[in-house]
Amino acid sequence: MSSPKVIFGFHAVGVRLKTAPKSVIEVFFDTTRRDARMKQFLARAQDVGVRLLEADGARLAKLCGSDGHQGIVARVETIAQTHSLDELLENLEAANVACAAAGEAPDTPLLLVLDGVTDPHNLGACLRVADGAGAHAVIAPKDHAVGVNATVAKVASGAAETVPYFMVTNLARTLGELKERDIWCIGTSDDAPGTLYQCDLRRPLALVLGAEGAGMRQLTRKTCDELVSIPMRGAVESLNVSVASGVCLYEAMRQRLP
Repeated sequence: MSSPKVIFGFHAVGVRLKTAPKSVIEVFFDTTRRDARMKQFLARAQDVGVRLLEADGARLAKLCGSDGHQGIVARVETIAQTHSLDELLENLEAANVACAAAGEAPDTPLLLVLDGVTDPHNLGACLRVADGAGAHAVIAPKDHAVGVNATVAKVASGAAETVPYFMVTNLARTLGELKERDIWCIGTSDDAPGTLYQCDLRRPLALVLGAEGAGMRQLTRKTCDELVSIPMRGAVESLNVSVASGVCLYEAMRQRLP
């Protein structure tokens, strides 16, 4: 069994209480906070039978390694995730076969690929927007990315618990394997000839974004099936990667709406 981990903040802990309350071992809360938000949170925790422990701000900061805990820190059991990207895609393919047999609309793959995103706040925001847009997973290379830590989980506001995050050994090879599954890999680049809004995003899709400034690595760029740009009308030259992810994912969701 995996060792317990720490999550903190109202959103991150609140989502865990909602989706998997039995996995919450205990919740530490700041006794000096007596506002309505804290009272509502504690009432919800009591309703699901979670063990509540009083603590001061210094102890909470020590538990989670951050002063941004908002007065809430939880020890939780690790939830079993899909073990691999292959397993996720195979399960999705099987589910879509069942949908086709039942005459239902398929759940077309939508993946977010991040190349070189090393800031935990950016990753947390990307996971949050991926959850909101219904992406099936976020993919990143092991050697050019940040893993999911407590800061990522806090910024993700619960999405770190709901969106699978796969760190792969060789990103270019993984993109090649996605293409073998007929998943179209679209990269974003400032110098691309066409824009995001001219592209068909209704097909099985992996949206590939690089870190702000450096962008995608050259091999990642070459491996993409197509490159598109996000139109920029103002003075700034580029968007933060989490904002760009939101623009791309939500355009894909818009195109896929019935």
